[in-house]
Amino acid sequence: MTHRPAALLHVTDVRRITPRMVRVTFAGDGLDDFPTWPDQQLKLLFPKPGQTAPRLPQKGADDDPMRWYQAFLALPEDERPWMRSYTVRSYDAERHRIAVDFVLHGPATAPQDDAATGPATRWAAGARVGDTLARYGPDALYATPLPLGEADVLLLAGDETALPAIGSLVESLPPGARALAYIEVADAGEEQSWVTRADFAVHWVHRNGPANGHGEGLLSAVRGAVLPAGRIFAWLAGEAGTVRALRRHLVEERGLAKRQIEFTGYWRRALTQDDAPTEEDLAEAREKIAAAGTQAAG
Repeated sequence: MTHRPAALLHVTDVRRITPRMVRVTFAGDGLDDFPTWPDQQLKLLFPKPGQTAPRLPQKGADDDPMRWYQAFLALPEDERPWMRSYTVRSYDAERHRIAVDFVLHGPATAPQDDAATGPATRWAAGARVGDTLARYGPDALYATPLPLGEADVLLLAGDETALPAIGSLVESLPPGARALAYIEVADAGEEQSWVTRADFAVHWVHRNGPANGHGEGLLSAVRGAVLPAGRIFAWLAGEAGTVRALRRHLVEERGLAKRQIEFTGYWRRALTQDDAPTEEDLAEAREKIAAAGTQAAG
């Protein structure tokens, strides 16, 4: 496994793809040889106020993730970049560019959430060509291929923050694969479409419809869904509490084994990635580590 160090990214294009989603394209060091996979995660580092580019640790720690992170934490807090996890939506191998989709949270989507005024949202809302961020990763250690050979149907469920990952997964599915998605967004204007070779159906849940609470409509839709017969593998992502509730439903009421579910809480209601993990967050992390260890041993 080759660790990919931190590097600066420069904005080359900004495009609003829906009223609440902006796609930012970046160029930068290391993008000429950039291996990709579906649902590829990396860390983006955002500059603090007064900075034109995020401050990074001195060179020399890049080859060791723990040493780099310790050097990152040692930066003065008022200079240390905000760091957030994002999905690589696409990679242009000819132009050496990556695209990242940002959800612009606002009053219509999550009025009580800190994400509505978080640094990543503020940056994306005002992003311009020439702006500078930094990335750390991605790292192939965290790639989690879908076990398509062990499932008859892929069930995808999430909110708008999961759209970039869902898009990359759906577009990567081979002919003959069957997939079903339930996705909660603010309204019809936030729906997206993808080109896929698979047998794929998507059910959109509008938050401005009968269920106005974040995640309530998605939970209701999945609970009421008539799932296809056969072996199901579920991929869940979005607000952490909703993801946990979906997983409980699939395990306790649908009879799926925990190994048949890949789940990730991308964000937490009223909390940011800078806040300390809750007991539920820690329990989830321990379970994912244990599952990864079991897979590696097998």
